[in-house]
Order: sequence, then C-alpha cells, then structure tokens
Amino acid sequence: MSIQAYQTNAVETASPGELTLMLYNGCLKFIKLAGKAIDNKDYEQKNINIQKAQKIIQELLVTLDPDISISKEIMPLYDYINRRLLDANLKNDAAILEEANELVGELRVTWKEVLRRTRQGQFGKGGSA
Repeated sequence: MSIQAYQTNAVETASPGELTLMLYNGCLKFIKLAGKAIDNKDYEQKNINIQKAQKIIQELLVTLDPDISISKEIMPLYDYINRRLLDANLKNDAAILEEANELVGELRVTWKEVLRRTRQGQFGKGGSA
C-alpha cells in the first residue's frame, strides 16, 4: 500500500473526533513549515503554508456545531488564530506565527485529551469533564 493510499484510508476510516485531531496536526505542520520559510526568507513558501493553515482553521470554524455551548467559546479563538496567521503572513513575523502555533498546539492537546477520555467512557451522555 502506498503512503498516499494509506493516508486516504486513514482519513476515510477516521471518526469525526480523529479527523479534527488530524486537522490540528496538519495546521501545526503548515505553521512549522511557514516558520522555516520565514527563517529562509522564502516568502512564497511562507505564504503557501500560512494559507494552508488558515484554510484548516476556517474548516474547523465552519464545522463547529452552534448548538453546543463550547462552540461559542472556541469560535472567537479560531477567529483570533486566523487573524494572527494573516498578520504573520503580512508582516513576515515569526513571533506572531509562534503565538498561533502555541494556541493551535494547546487546542490539539485539549482535543487529544477529550478523545482519550471519550474512548475510556469518562464522559457520560449528559456529563461533564
């Protein structure tokens, strides 16, 4: 099985929670690549990778369920990350990019913990963390 086939299969068989984790991982990867591009003064690659990270944040934003209360808290954070990515792109600013990276990283860690607890059945049907 090729790497491409494996990746396609992984995405097609992933749960919605695992897909969200994959999106966070992809976003972090593109932010890291954009940071390297800034260091190398490769502004075309910086732009391409920041735009990929922004598309992921936008996808996460539009897939939020407005009926879930936590969505109202996460939405402004996604908006903020998207604006910081835009600022980093416009200013070629690695520090702003690092701020976005830290925020996405924290979301990823939190999401991974939610998945772990969900698999262990620690969240009841009406329950809390």
